[in-house]
Amino acid sequence: MLKPKYILFICSILMVACQSKEVNSDKLFSNLPENITGISFRNDLKHTESFNAYLYKNFYNGGGVAVGDVNNDGLPDIYFCGNQKDNELYLNQGDFKFKNITKSANVASRNVWSSGASMVDVNGDGWLDIYVCKSGSPEGENRNNELFINNGADENGLVTFTEKAEEYGINDLGLSSHAAFFDYDKDGDLDCYLLNNSLRSVGNYDLVDGLRERPDSLGGNKLYRNENGKKFIDVSQEAGIYTSAIGFGLGVTIGDVNRDGWQDIFVSNDFFERDYLYINQHNGTFKEDLTNEIRELSKSSMGADMADLTNDGFPEIYVTDMMPRDEARLKTTMTFDSWETYQRMAKNGYHHQFVRNVLQLNTGITDNSNAIPTVNFDEIGRLANVHATDWSWGALMADFDNNGLKEIFVANGIYKDLMNQDYVNFFANPYAIKAGIDKGENVITDMIDAIPSNPLPNYLFVNDGNLNFENKAKEWGLGEPTFSNGSAYADLDNDGDLDLVVNNVNMPAGIYRNNAEKIHPENRFLSFEFEAEGLNKFGVGTQVSIIHDGQIFYQELAPHRGFQSSVDYKLHFGLNQYKTVDTVVVRWMNDRYTIMTNVATNQTLTLQETKANTDNYTFYQPKNKLFSKATNLPFTHIENEYSDFNRERLLYQMISTQGPKLAKGDVNGDGKTDFYIGGARGQSGQLFIQKIKISSR
Repeated sequence: MLKPKYILFICSILMVACQSKEVNSDKLFSNLPENITGISFRNDLKHTESFNAYLYKNFYNGGGVAVGDVNNDGLPDIYFCGNQKDNELYLNQGDFKFKNITKSANVASRNVWSSGASMVDVNGDGWLDIYVCKSGSPEGENRNNELFINNGADENGLVTFTEKAEEYGINDLGLSSHAAFFDYDKDGDLDCYLLNNSLRSVGNYDLVDGLRERPDSLGGNKLYRNENGKKFIDVSQEAGIYTSAIGFGLGVTIGDVNRDGWQDIFVSNDFFERDYLYINQHNGTFKEDLTNEIRELSKSSMGADMADLTNDGFPEIYVTDMMPRDEARLKTTMTFDSWETYQRMAKNGYHHQFVRNVLQLNTGITDNSNAIPTVNFDEIGRLANVHATDWSWGALMADFDNNGLKEIFVANGIYKDLMNQDYVNFFANPYAIKAGIDKGENVITDMIDAIPSNPLPNYLFVNDGNLNFENKAKEWGLGEPTFSNGSAYADLDNDGDLDLVVNNVNMPAGIYRNNAEKIHPENRFLSFEFEAEGLNKFGVGTQVSIIHDGQIFYQELAPHRGFQSSVDYKLHFGLNQYKTVDTVVVRWMNDRYTIMTNVATNQTLTLQETKANTDNYTFYQPKNKLFSKATNLPFTHIENEYSDFNRERLLYQMISTQGPKLAKGDVNGDGKTDFYIGGARGQSGQLFIQKIKISSR
C-alpha cells in the first residue's frame, strides 16, 4: 500500500500534466501547442555556402499554407509548404485534433523548395486538389510546379492524390510564388493566374520605360485557361497579361472591384516594379488599369488581400510592405529612394511608390456610362493607422470577433534583417570582406551568421467602423514575436468563428483557436457553402450581399489570397448581435440570383445554384453626380523639373511645385465669369473669356 506522501506526490505530477494541456482562453485567440493539435510542422531554414540569401533573393520569404476540406467530411484540413523540408497535409479529426497523412496521401512534394499552395477543384469532380508552386535556386532541379489530383476518400475518410501537373499543362519551371484559380471567362471551369518572381537579379535593370512589355517565357506571370477540366492553355498574351522579366510577384488576389459581376486581378510586385490591377473586359481579355484607378502604391509590395472593410458593397485592397513602426528599427533597417530616383521611376512608368503598407479605399463607381464601370481608390493607409508593420508578408481581412466589422491581420517578421544598416555598412568595407576571406572556407556563412535576427509580433488591426484601426494583437492573443509568412483563416472546429493558421520560419506553425463564441457570445454569424453547376462545383466567384440596418455586408468566394496561401471555401460573415437579417442576395457566376429574406443568423447555409430564383436584381444604383464637366479647356499645366531639396536639404516638402494659380473675375464687364490660369516657369499663362453663360442648377 502506498504511503500518503507518495500518493500526494503522484497526484501533484498528474495535476501538472493536466495543467500543461490547458490553454489560456481569456483572450480572443489561443495558440494551441503540438500536444493538443498533433501538428508538428516547422519550416526550418539553414543557409549554406552553396545556397543562401545572396544566391537566392527570396531565401527568407517562407512558405504558404492552404486550408480546405479535402475529404468532404465537413472539417477544413491544412496543407503546409516547406522550403527545405517536405510539405505536410493534416487531416482535421475534429476538436482541433489533426492527423498527419502526408505519406499515405502522396503529397510530400519532396526535395524541392515549395512556396505557395492552392486548394482547388481543377477537374470539377467535387474533390479539392492541391496545386503547389515551386521556387528555390534558379539553377535547381525538379522545380516544376505540382498538381496533386484528389482521388477521393476511402471508407475511413482517408484521401490519396496523384501528381498530374504535366498532364494538365501547368508544370511550370519558373520561380513561382502562388497561383489563383477563378473563372475569368465565365465558362464554368476554373482558370489559373500563375504568379512568378523574376529569375533575374534586381541590379540587372535600369529604370527605363518599356521593360514591362517585353515577354519572358520562363520568369513572367501567366494566365492559363481551363479547357473543360482536362487541360490548361497559356492565353497570357491574347488576354493582355504582362509576362515580363520585371514581374517580381509576391501577392495575387482576386475580386470584383467594380461590381460588374466579373472577377478582376490585383498583383503586388516586389522591388521597383509597380503593382498591376487587371480589369476584366468581359470578352476573355483584361485591361491593366492601375494608374487610372490607384494613385499611390507600396514600393516593395508583399502580400495583398481584397475585402469590403467599410460595409458599402465595394472591396478595398490592402498591401503589405516593410516600413517599421518602431523608431529604432526605422533608423537601423530602412533606406528610402532619393527624390531623383522617385522622379525617374514615376516618369518611366513605375508610378508613385512609397515604402509603407497601403490601404486602397474603394470609393465606388466614377464612370458607369460603359459596360465596364470605372472605380476610384484613395490610399488611406496612414490615415487608418495601418501603414507601418515592419517586414510583413501575409495580409488577411476578415471579421474575427463577429461584430460585423472586418479586421486586418498581418503576418510579420524575417529571419535575418537583411536591411540592417550596421551590417550593410560593415560588409561594405573591403577590409571586412578581406578579413572574412582570410579566415577560411565559410565566408558567406559567416557573413550571414553576422546578420541580426529579430522575431517580430504579428499585427491585428481592429476596425472601429470609421476607418480608424488599432493594433490589438497582444490583447487578442497574437502578440508573441515570430517569423511569420503565409497565413490562412478557417472555422476549424465549426463553432461559428474564424481560426488562424500561420506558417513560421524556424519555429512551429501557429494554430490559433478563436474563442469568440465564449468571449463575445452576443455576436452572431452567418456562413455559406455553395453547390454550383458545371465544373466550378464549389462556386468560386459567387458573391453574397447581406443587407440589413442600412449596411451591406459583402463578400465573394475567392480562396487564394494573402501571401502564398489559400483560405477555406466557406464564406463567413460576422453580424454583430442581429438575430435575423433583412435580405441575403447571392449572385452566382451565371448571373442568376438567389434572394432570401428574414434569414436567421448563427447557422451555415448550403445553397444550390440550380435553385436560383431570379435572373434580375438591381444591387447598385449610381448616384446623381454633384458636379458635371461643363467644358474642355485647351490648357495643360507643364511643371518645370526642379528639386528644391538640392538647394535646401532640410525642407519638409517642396514649395516650388505647388501647381498653377487660378483667378476669376469679369474682365470684360459682360456679366459672365472669366478666369486666368498661370503657367510654370517658361510657360505662358492663359486667360479664358466666357462666351456662353452656364445656367446654375
